[in-house]
Amino acid sequence: MREREIEEYLRLGVKRLGGTAFKFTSPGNAGVPDRLVIMPGNRIYFVELKRPGGKTSQLQNRQIGRLKDLGCKVFVIDSKEGVDKFLDDIQSA
Repeated sequence: MREREIEEYLRLGVKRLGGTAFKFTSPGNAGVPDRLVIMPGNRIYFVELKRPGGKTSQLQNRQIGRLKDLGCKVFVIDSKEGVDKFLDDIQSA
């Protein structure tokens, strides 16, 4: 399975729950997470997607750490099962 397939699965799952999953790019800030997920009730999450078994780079880890230090909720997902768990978690939040 490719990262792109997991990303599309996430996008559709978020949409099904009434949210949106913007493709997130930030010129001049390499390593930021792939998706910015916004759910009803002003719930915002950053999601980094990887192929199954894929690992985040040092730069991605640094950016994820910066976001977490700012109080942001950041998830790294590498499977459809991981997407399902994320969706379950944010539904009960």
